[in-house]
Amino acid sequence: MLSVRLSLRKRRWLSLAVAAFFLIIVGLLATTWGAAGIPVSAVVRILMGASVEPATWETIIFQIRIPRIVLGGIVGMTLAIAGAVYQAIFRNPLADPYLLGVSSGASFGAAVAIYFVWRFSWGGLNAVSIAAFGGALLATATIYSLARVGGKAPVTTLILAGVAIGALLSSATTFLMFTTREAFHTINLLGWLMGSLALADWTRVKTAATYIAIALSVIAYYSYTLNVLQLDEDQAMALGVEVERVKFIIIAAASLATAAAVSVSGVIGFLGIIIPHTVRILWGSDYRFLLPMSGILGGLCLILADGFIRLLFAPRELPIGVVTAFLGAPFFIYLLRRYKKEVFPF
Repeated sequence: MLSVRLSLRKRRWLSLAVAAFFLIIVGLLATTWGAAGIPVSAVVRILMGASVEPATWETIIFQIRIPRIVLGGIVGMTLAIAGAVYQAIFRNPLADPYLLGVSSGASFGAAVAIYFVWRFSWGGLNAVSIAAFGGALLATATIYSLARVGGKAPVTTLILAGVAIGALLSSATTFLMFTTREAFHTINLLGWLMGSLALADWTRVKTAATYIAIALSVIAYYSYTLNVLQLDEDQAMALGVEVERVKFIIIAAASLATAAAVSVSGVIGFLGIIIPHTVRILWGSDYRFLLPMSGILGGLCLILADGFIRLLFAPRELPIGVVTAFLGAPFFIYLLRRYKKEVFPF
């Protein structure tokens, strides 16, 4: 039995290393994708510090493509890990950032900023990103406050409060789109709601990475506790877990990370559901492995999806949410039919 466990652990570490290797390779290849055709050899020379003509290629690589790839990796990693965390906390296989109203709050915040044409900036983020970040955090705080009953926040009331507030904010966002007199604002809002990495730069990368690093560090610390929470809450308490306090901390951390990611990329769906389930099917439900593997595959998938956009539709920008839904939905249906018993063990 011991040898089987060691073998499983080795396979998981090997899989993690292979996935990280592919993430690096795909990230490097993605620097050659885009409207400006830059040969692989030129990219390699630029990355090694050599001079290449025309000089604009160096600017494109370091100031446009690499920040976009890094931001895509960070956002994909965050959404996938947040989805895995919400599924663990709520013991609901369909849980993702939409469930707690995080994405709806971000959408409403962005809609308000676009509707009223706010133009301020802070910390390198524009008004839309700041409003989206604030909206996501405010929605999460409101839902958690509404769900508390007798000092506790039962899973059922959290889900119901999340669905209700999410629906309310989605309706408010639609109302703002309907009443705006400027078609330009409607187009901007629609583009933001479907997600995009087109505005990526190093400032956005640094700002989002700061919040996300803090939040994911907290989640990583509680990765074993997430395994325990898969048990009944009474059993988890019997094992010494302060269930309500831990749930609050983990939900707050996942929501902070999601809010930071959504504020710089817009709303990108499906990653939070597809990636954790894929990892769970192929490697099991141990959250000490599921979280890092979900993060790597989430980043890899979003970089690939963004690469499709730049390869197939340049110089136009197709919203990345369209690609994640188009590629993700059929794959999710296949997984659901092939492994439905393993996917829904709760």
